[in-house]
Amino acid sequence: MKRKKILFISSWFPNRLEPTNGNFVQRHAEAVSLSCDVEILHAIGNFEQEELYVYDDRMINDIRTLIIYYKNSKNPVQNFLRRMRAYLNGFAKLNMPDLVHANVLHNNMLFAVYLKKKFKIPFVVTEHWTALQKQNLSETSGNIKRIAKYIAKHAGYILPVSYNLKDSLTHLGITTPMKVISNVVDTDIFTIRPKNKDSEQIKFLHVSSLIPRKRPKDIINAVHLLRKNGYQVSLEIGGDGDSESLLALVRSLSAEEYIHVFGAISYAEVAEKMQNSDYFILFSENETQGCVILESYACGKPVISTMVGGAAEFIIKGLGIGVEKDNTDQLYHILEKVCQQEYVFKSEIEIRNFCVDKYSRKAIAEQFTAVYDEVISKNSIL
Repeated sequence: MKRKKILFISSWFPNRLEPTNGNFVQRHAEAVSLSCDVEILHAIGNFEQEELYVYDDRMINDIRTLIIYYKNSKNPVQNFLRRMRAYLNGFAKLNMPDLVHANVLHNNMLFAVYLKKKFKIPFVVTEHWTALQKQNLSETSGNIKRIAKYIAKHAGYILPVSYNLKDSLTHLGITTPMKVISNVVDTDIFTIRPKNKDSEQIKFLHVSSLIPRKRPKDIINAVHLLRKNGYQVSLEIGGDGDSESLLALVRSLSAEEYIHVFGAISYAEVAEKMQNSDYFILFSENETQGCVILESYACGKPVISTMVGGAAEFIIKGLGIGVEKDNTDQLYHILEKVCQQEYVFKSEIEIRNFCVDKYSRKAIAEQFTAVYDEVISKNSIL
C-alpha cells in the first residue's frame, strides 16, 4: 500500500530558541513516520536576527524538518504576517501532502485552514493546550476562543490528548468529530532496566519544566519532612526550568545529602533517572495529560500524582496513587504510606505492558493512521 504524505505543522515545536518546546509533537511525528512519509514545517520569531527569514532545513531522526526563523518585532500583527509568509515560503519547498497534521488551536494553525481552502488538503488537529481546558476558559481571551473554534470548524478531526481536554473542547462549543489520541512514549528508550543497588533508600523522582504550577518546592518539602521523621528516602528533582531556586531551598534545609537538583537533561537521561528510581512524583495544579506518568510506567515505575486534568485518567489501581490538588498534607501522608509499603503495586512488567499496549510509537501510529484514512477518504468524496 502506498505510504501517505503527512505534513506536521505546530504552534509549538523544538527549535534552537526553545529546544524542548513542543517535543511531544516531534514524538508524534516520529511515531507517524513508522507508517507514513512525514515532513515537518515550523515558523518562529527571533528578536536577535537581522535577516527577515532564516531557513534551517535538515533531517532530524530521519524526518525532513524545516524550521524558519523570522525577524520578530514588537508589532503582533506584523509578526503574524511574517509567520504566515514563513509558512508559505516553507510549504513551497516541501512535498505536496495528502493531509496536514496541525497541532494546537492557536492562530498559527490558520495556515492549515488556508491550505484546505487553497489546495483542498484536509487537516486534523491534535490539541494539547491548557488554555482550552474547562477550568481555564474564563481566563482565556475571547479572541483565542473564537480563533480556536474557527480552525476546528474546518478540521476533519480534533484529536485531544486526554478525555479531560476533549470534554473541555466540547464545552467550548466545538462540534467537529473528536477522538482522544494520547501523547506517545518511546518505549525503546523508556524501558525496564535493573536498578542500581547502591543503597536501601527509597528513591523518588520528579522531572518537569519546574514552573510554579508543577509545585516542585512542595515535593522537596515533603521528602525533607520524611527524612526528618526517620525514613530513608532520597529525591532527584529537576528539568529545564528554574533549578536555582530549588537549589537554594535544598541548601536552606541542609538537605543536599539526600535531595539532588539537576538542570535540563536529554530524553534518554530522563529515562535513565526513571529506571534508577522507585517512584515518580507529580504534584501539578493542572495537566492536559502528564506524559511523564506514562514514561514512568514504561520503565515499570509507579506514580504518585495529583488528580488533575488528563493526569487523573492515568492514575489506575496498581499503577499509581492519586493526591488531591494543593493538598500538601495528603502528599506527605501518601509518601509516608509508600515508605511503609502500605500500597500494593503491580509488577514492573505489568506496569510497563499497560503503557506499551496503548501508548507506544506503534500503537499511537496505528490510531493516527486510522483517522488519516477516514479523513482522506471523506475528502476525496467531496
